[in-house]
Amino acid sequence: MKIATWNVNSIRTRLEQVIEWLTQNPVDVLCLQETKVVDADFPRSPFEQLGYHLYISGQKAYNGVALISRQPLLDVTTGFQGILPDISPEWDEQKRVITGIIDGIRIVNLYVPNGSAVGSDKYIYKLGWLTVLREYLQTLLLSQPAICLCGDFNIALEAKDIHDKVKTENHIMASEIERQALQNILALGFADAFRKFTTEGGHYSWWDYRTSAFKRNLGWRIDHHYLTPILYEKAQSCIIDVEPRKLTQPSDHTPVIVEF
Repeated sequence: MKIATWNVNSIRTRLEQVIEWLTQNPVDVLCLQETKVVDADFPRSPFEQLGYHLYISGQKAYNGVALISRQPLLDVTTGFQGILPDISPEWDEQKRVITGIIDGIRIVNLYVPNGSAVGSDKYIYKLGWLTVLREYLQTLLLSQPAICLCGDFNIALEAKDIHDKVKTENHIMASEIERQALQNILALGFADAFRKFTTEGGHYSWWDYRTSAFKRNLGWRIDHHYLTPILYEKAQSCIIDVEPRKLTQPSDHTPVIVEF
C-alpha cells in the first residue's frame, strides 16, 4: 500500500498537475491539503475517471482537505467534532481535518495552521489547535492501533529539517513551543516514517516561491507521515518526490509517499 500527502495550494489551479502525477504514481490514497474550494465545486470527475473515490472537506479560497482513495473508505469523519463531539465548534470552522479507514489503517489527513508569526493571535490559535489535535488522537488510539497521521504540519521538528540560511530562533514553524506541542503529540506513540529511512538533512518538502528557493534548495521539511508502532514496523519506504516542484506554476509543496 502507498499513501501520499501533498499540499497542492489550490486543487483547481493545480488539477492538471495532480492528475498527471496520480496517473504516473497510482497510490492507494492521496491526501490533499489547501484545496481552497467548497465541496460543491471540487473537480471530482477527473479523479473518478481514474477510478478513485473522493472524500472532501473544503471552504472557499482557504484551507480544505481531501482523501482520494482507490478503495471506498470506512468511518470517514471531518473536523474534530466527528470524534470529539463536545469540543467548541470554533476548532472546526476552518476545514483542516479528515479521517477514514482503509484495510484496517486509519488515515488522519491534516492541514495544521501556519501561525503567521510567533506571539500573534494566529500563533495562539495554532497552539490551541494542536492541543485539541492531541486529545483527538488520544481518543482515536483507544480503538485504532494502526494510524497514519499525515499532512502539512507547518512545523519543522529539527534543525536539519530546515536549510541553514534560516535563523530559526523564534521563527514561525520552528519555534520551541511549536516543536514541543508536536513532540507532545508524537509522544502518544507516533514515529516519523521519513526518518526511518533517511537520517541526514538537506531533504525538504516545501520551498518558498520567493528568492529562487527551490533552485537553491532553501527548503523546509514540514510535510510528514507519522506512524503508530504497528505501521512503523511495516513501512518499507518513505520518499519526497521533488519532480512536481520543477513544473511551471507548481505548488510550493511536493508529495511525500510512504509505502507499507
